[in-house]
Amino acid sequence: MEKIIPDTSIIIDGKITELVKDRKDKDVELVIPRAVLDELQAQASKSREPGFIGLRELKKIREACEEAGIKFRIQGDRPSLDDIRLARSGRIDAIIRDVAKNDGGVLYTADFVQALVAEAEGVKVRYLPPQFRVVERPNFEQFFTPETLSVHLKEGVAPLAKKGKPGDFKLVKIRDERCTGDELEGIIAEISEEASRGRGTVEISRSGATVFQLGSYRIAVSRAPFSDAMEVTIVRPIVKLSLEDYNLSDSLKDLLKSKAEGVVIAGPPGSGKTTLASSLAEFYTEQGKIVKTFESPRDLQVGPEVTQYGPLEGDFEKTAEILLLVRPDYTVYDEVRRTKDFEVFCDMRLAGVGMVGVVHASNPVDAVQRFMGRVELGMIPSIIDTVIFVKGGEIKKVLRLNLVVKVPTGMIEADLARPVVEVRDFETASLEYEIYTFGEENVIIPVKSVSRQADAVQRLAEERVTQYFRKFDPNATVEIIAPNRAKVKVDRSTIPRIIGKGGGMISEIEDTLGIRIDVEPKVSAMGEEMPFDMKEAGNSVELVFRGDMEGKTVSVYVANTFLFAATVGRKRAIKVSKKSDVGARLIRALMSGEEIKAILPA
Repeated sequence: MEKIIPDTSIIIDGKITELVKDRKDKDVELVIPRAVLDELQAQASKSREPGFIGLRELKKIREACEEAGIKFRIQGDRPSLDDIRLARSGRIDAIIRDVAKNDGGVLYTADFVQALVAEAEGVKVRYLPPQFRVVERPNFEQFFTPETLSVHLKEGVAPLAKKGKPGDFKLVKIRDERCTGDELEGIIAEISEEASRGRGTVEISRSGATVFQLGSYRIAVSRAPFSDAMEVTIVRPIVKLSLEDYNLSDSLKDLLKSKAEGVVIAGPPGSGKTTLASSLAEFYTEQGKIVKTFESPRDLQVGPEVTQYGPLEGDFEKTAEILLLVRPDYTVYDEVRRTKDFEVFCDMRLAGVGMVGVVHASNPVDAVQRFMGRVELGMIPSIIDTVIFVKGGEIKKVLRLNLVVKVPTGMIEADLARPVVEVRDFETASLEYEIYTFGEENVIIPVKSVSRQADAVQRLAEERVTQYFRKFDPNATVEIIAPNRAKVKVDRSTIPRIIGKGGGMISEIEDTLGIRIDVEPKVSAMGEEMPFDMKEAGNSVELVFRGDMEGKTVSVYVANTFLFAATVGRKRAIKVSKKSDVGARLIRALMSGEEIKAILPA
């Protein structure tokens, strides 16, 4: 009597079910290793599709054996904890081979490595490679019409479909009858079977979630406990466009051909970003470039010349290591979402690879915002030089980025110059945004005109300065008197603390905020004018008072304008650093003969 011992791969493949149905003689016994049953059960318990497929096939095999009168039994020991830990190293496969060796049966497998090892061990083996078959029309295609973008199936809910075109679609009910669990199980089983037979691939497999790519269809399957009910979402592209279909200007075509090497395609979900990315990949291929893609799942509609890569061992960073050895001219990264994705995108771009990234964003500049915080501000133009914003399947705007050193728009004094990332509209070359460091933060300021920019800077400066000085006085008020100067009014008692020894604190505050500060008391100083002598002492200017003035606070005015307030020291002197703004103002007043007063409040 022939003994057939199948492994996991041949059961999932469905070959054993067909073999049992085709056997005419009954002189055969089917022995299922217990390790096979336990492995399938473990996968199904983790809501992984191969486990469900295998268990369904085992049920069919038992029923077919009963109908054909073929002996069916389960044999062997259960895998130990160590066996389970070493399953990926082939321990479960070794247990299955041992069953075949001990029973003197023939091992049936669809796994080429398993077959080679069995032959090396002297185990009788029959290798049945997967037979690829083409199903003209899977059952789920009944839900699709030519204008259907996606189908949404959920247990206990009527099937829904999005119909229309990217950016202009509506959600419609396909039928009134609700989806049942058995119906969805049948659809999932068919999809899994097609993937296992080579028509598609399993892109992602997690506990409770599986993503398949079946031809042009991307299928996401979710089960409890990941989702509250069984759900199948099937998405497909309804159009494949070339770059010519977007009616690009000649200047934009030239930009993409020769200058744009850090391209970000941005737009809201369903706007046509992936379709444009596919068109760009084909465009670069036609230009004689080597083009690769990073995808998970791999659903870009590209020609056979473009190699589509997934995450190597679940990590795109490892894929990037291999890809750099392949030396591509351009890589399309679909989609850049997590911080790790941004890091890989940046590393590859800085390594000299032309990059095209797909990023979710509600407006063009948001795509740049998503890189801020992950990349140093000055590095952004080296990583992304072009942003293409897509909405409704059309290119709505193209932005170009470059780094300059300048005084931001709306600011006046040259000493406020800093590195600024300019964001310009490509077609008109008009400046739309400026990105620079303000205080300790990177900010994006919209630039429509100088006056509007000045207003934006003024609002930002006022809010920032007010927030800072309310640490000293909760009731501090701020008035922006120039794009680079603010007047701050605080309680008189807090002024010495704000000015600091020798004006050091106020200088530090001005450096932090990037704006000049005039500090005044809320109530104008009224009191007695105190005589003093003014002299230089090294790097300082000293105001030396007469009489008993130690510990008293005086307010200093230049040309009747409040300059600062400070407490007189033990040597009846107030020392101000020449390098501070206050010290420089005092020296200028002294040189020009302006009146300098020191007032002791009444």
